[in-house]
Amino acid sequence: MQNLIIEYVVLIMIILGLVMIANKLRVAYPIILVAGGLLLSFVSHFSNITINPDMVFFIFLPPLLYDAAWQVSWKEFWRWRRIITSFAFPIVIITSCVVAFASSAIIPGFTLALGFLLGGIVSPPDAVSATAIMRQVKVPRSLVSIIEGESLLNDASSLIVFRFALAAVITGQFHFGEAVANFFLVIVMGILIGLAVGFIFYAIHRWLPTTTSIEIVLTLVAPYCMYYAAEYFHFSGVLAVVSGGLLLSNKRQTLLNYRSRIASVNVWTNVAFVLNGLVFLLIGLELPEITRQLGDGSLTKAIGYGIAISLILIVARLLCAFGAVYFTRFMSHFITVADPNPGFKTPLVFGWSGMRGVVSLAAALSIPILSNGQPFPYRNLILFITFIVILMTLVLQGLTLPWLIKKVKLEDRYDDIPIQKQEIIIQKKIAQYSLQFLEEKYGNDWSKNERLDNLHSKLQIDLKLLSSEIENADNSEEGPRAEHQRVYLELLDHQRKLLNKMNHHKEFDEEVIRKYLALVDIEEFKLRAKLLNQ
Repeated sequence: MQNLIIEYVVLIMIILGLVMIANKLRVAYPIILVAGGLLLSFVSHFSNITINPDMVFFIFLPPLLYDAAWQVSWKEFWRWRRIITSFAFPIVIITSCVVAFASSAIIPGFTLALGFLLGGIVSPPDAVSATAIMRQVKVPRSLVSIIEGESLLNDASSLIVFRFALAAVITGQFHFGEAVANFFLVIVMGILIGLAVGFIFYAIHRWLPTTTSIEIVLTLVAPYCMYYAAEYFHFSGVLAVVSGGLLLSNKRQTLLNYRSRIASVNVWTNVAFVLNGLVFLLIGLELPEITRQLGDGSLTKAIGYGIAISLILIVARLLCAFGAVYFTRFMSHFITVADPNPGFKTPLVFGWSGMRGVVSLAAALSIPILSNGQPFPYRNLILFITFIVILMTLVLQGLTLPWLIKKVKLEDRYDDIPIQKQEIIIQKKIAQYSLQFLEEKYGNDWSKNERLDNLHSKLQIDLKLLSSEIENADNSEEGPRAEHQRVYLELLDHQRKLLNKMNHHKEFDEEVIRKYLALVDIEEFKLRAKLLNQ
């Protein structure tokens, strides 16, 4: 047990080093982690590390899905619901069908049932890779919202296809009507179980005497309870986590107090980072084991099949993306759609962002070794093809996606007001509301309380400056605002130095000094968050 812990500590240190290299090279870290895992797999000390599919599904998947559900904007999710659901369900099924027929045609002896099994495995794109790349280049927020929303649902639909295809291969029977009914049952019941468990956790947060530490631990436990409850009854654990996570995320302001909200962001950011890093590194480490399992099969042919399936997936997603555009135009004559004319740039980038990842490999690894006492047909080949698909899409699409985004020069046609101007307007409205509140409730106390008078004067000054900034928000000359931000960051740094000097004097309690250092950190965090949107 001790050796295992040390082994994973070493892996985490390697992940940190590889991510730093990725940041230096300005390459999405999942690509560097998979490449690093490939290189490590040839080192004897790491060659025995393998992925347990149960570990991926139960340990890694629930918290990663839950974190994604908390990050996604429900308002944006609802706005783009038709596009998200079309890619998460109908287009995943279409992609699975294309892969099924293509693989059964090009691979000798590969049945249609095995083709659907492979299609269910490789059809879901991995949003972590796409969003990691999109953070490096400026892309419309609407595109990121669609990709994040799609990632919440496509894993569930693909795993359902995989489940039914696996049953068809093992039993040799497939009843279309029964499969369709079970498909919808698995979806609906998974969602209902997730919502039910979510309401239970909501009640615990709201009506029991919790502390910040208890609330953070509850957020860590919740996704596992949702996933296990649904899977125990053979429904979709993925959809349970997604639906329960969206419910609790939408209630976060009443669910958690301000301390818990600040702490949970820090905790979950680091938990998701470590889990994603481990998963992508382990994908690379799996190559030697997967290659060995091919046995006497032709490695060259297997690579050829993997490349062919990868190209089919890329083309199929691009065609589906452009097909969705024409379908949207057609439906806009009958219903209100978010965008009746999406153009070609957004579908092109969206179609090219279909990198595959952890869910695909975990699904392939979960194929049983034996079926009815006999070796499961083509299991090793399916595993190898899945790995080639992950590797090829990550490298080919991952490395070229930033270039494509810059080349097509995407513009956000859906934001009526630029982000920077939105922030100024919000700040102005807060200042106006605050002044109105103070004047109505404490208007007679200015002369009695110098601090209240100072607060009132500060709000008046802020309101005057913000009004001026709104008038000049469209001007490219940021001058005073940029200068203020630069000077304020410098000032905060000097405040830290002062506090650290004061900490050397015995008359000051270190806990008090730490409190004020934390307040300075919060001020810098707020300022740098504004700078990111400029």
